[in-house]
Amino acid sequence: MGAESNSLHESSAELGTHPSFWSQVQQRLQLSSADAVRRSNADLDPVPPHRRTWRTYNYVMYWISDNFSPSGFRNAASLMEVGLSWRDSLICVIIGQFITGVVIVLNGVVGSRYHINFSVQARASFGYYFSYLMITMRMVVGIFWYGINAYTGGECVRSIIYAIWPSFRNVKNTLPASAHIDTQFMTAYVIYFLIVLPVHWIPMHRLKWLFVIKSITTPIVGFAIMGWVIHTVGLSHTSLWTQKTTLHGSTLAWTFLNGLYANIGSWSTLAVNVPDFTRYAANDKAAFVTVFVLPATGALVTFFGVVVAAGSDILYGSIFWDPLLLIDQWTSRGGRAAAFFCAFFFLISQIGVNIAANSVSAANDLNCLFPRYVNIRRGQLIVAVLGSWALTPWNILQSAPSFISFMAGYAIWLGPIAGILLSDFYFVHKQKYDVWELYNRNGIYRYNKWGTNWRAFVAFFVGWVPLLPGFIPTVNSSIKVPAGVSHLYDLGYFYGGGSAMLSYYLLCRFWPANETMLDRAVLPDSDVLQGQNAALMDEGIEAALGESVVEVKREKS
Repeated sequence: MGAESNSLHESSAELGTHPSFWSQVQQRLQLSSADAVRRSNADLDPVPPHRRTWRTYNYVMYWISDNFSPSGFRNAASLMEVGLSWRDSLICVIIGQFITGVVIVLNGVVGSRYHINFSVQARASFGYYFSYLMITMRMVVGIFWYGINAYTGGECVRSIIYAIWPSFRNVKNTLPASAHIDTQFMTAYVIYFLIVLPVHWIPMHRLKWLFVIKSITTPIVGFAIMGWVIHTVGLSHTSLWTQKTTLHGSTLAWTFLNGLYANIGSWSTLAVNVPDFTRYAANDKAAFVTVFVLPATGALVTFFGVVVAAGSDILYGSIFWDPLLLIDQWTSRGGRAAAFFCAFFFLISQIGVNIAANSVSAANDLNCLFPRYVNIRRGQLIVAVLGSWALTPWNILQSAPSFISFMAGYAIWLGPIAGILLSDFYFVHKQKYDVWELYNRNGIYRYNKWGTNWRAFVAFFVGWVPLLPGFIPTVNSSIKVPAGVSHLYDLGYFYGGGSAMLSYYLLCRFWPANETMLDRAVLPDSDVLQGQNAALMDEGIEAALGESVVEVKREKS
């Protein structure tokens, strides 16, 4: 138990009284590694060396597994619906994911060098307490998209059940229409939840094996489905395959930019929270491969999606951008066997995507907000319950399209956050942080009595406020704005990230926070473990650094 909890218990014993019920509950819930002085725990501390097990090939597998999912097949859908050809849609996806890959690699260096997550990293840029707002914003996004992706996971389970028991298609619905979900899907959704729950208990440094399995099986399924479609129907006569871009001039340019923004926006959360994963890297350069793997896999799975959609148009008279809808049409004995394996591997894929993109990120945020009681495991369970059940994603998908548009446009806030993080690390602090000061609420990264870096506050508003008028019509189509306002919104991620990055740098250049400027970086290993801070250690600071540092020291010796 934590020191504070133990002292309360001892005080009660000395007075001859029993701890109150609430005190006993607190004692049981409190993490043994919780440090009240630093507001941290073992999962929030820098990752010790023996848990830094992710190498280059693990990140290759991670990004392959993240792109190859049922949602990846739909990359080109919205682009082709607004008038782009499949080729232009493919180019749009490649450029978008390349840009995202560059941002991810640059921001990921913080995690691989200092072995901290985004929640701790944000303190250096935004200030100790202002960073909590950024963390909360990112957490809300993670919980929301966890629920939406859980719905897709339920669809995978439903396809599996269809393949095993065809009679399941005829199960009578006993739920009212107002529920926006039928008995079939609720059954599949509950099964999915029970399947995925234990996966949240796997420690992060071991979760890499899930991505290895997923990165092997899901591409095989993608190639198999594409091969079957080409072999069965050919693709030379489908209108979808021969569709050309119907837009021209400036309309084409702005539509392409809007599609580019949408593709970048779908990865904007990972661009911000990538230190949550790179903190487990075995070396600084392990995650650099992201900049190549992300666009390559994005292009391939998008091509799969176009082929599947084109084939379904010929076979069934409907365009199925979702591969699960295609395999649900396979009702013969052999077809159902193939559908089972495809749906099963898509299920693994969807679990991996949801954990990587949403669950772990939101859990890290909860870990930072409530370090005494929540670690990553507990945080993931909380996210699973909130996202899957409190959010009721079926209601959102059926009756709240404007809310989905709102959440999809959340990148207008995440772009400026990413811009400020990059500007602070590379241009303002020259990659030099004091990792232990990030855990000190009264340290150099507090900035002022409110724990707010006013420079980041101003830059953040510069990044998103001008985009807000263009964002509103995406939520409420009845509101009309001038074309120039819409075009600025189409440049959303570029403007938001770029303007916040530049304004933050200029503010820090003319009004620097000199107390945060260091001559050299203070890393979690070199300064604490190699004796450079031995004098401070002798004065009792070692106890305040927490269990993870002690653990690392033992390993070093």
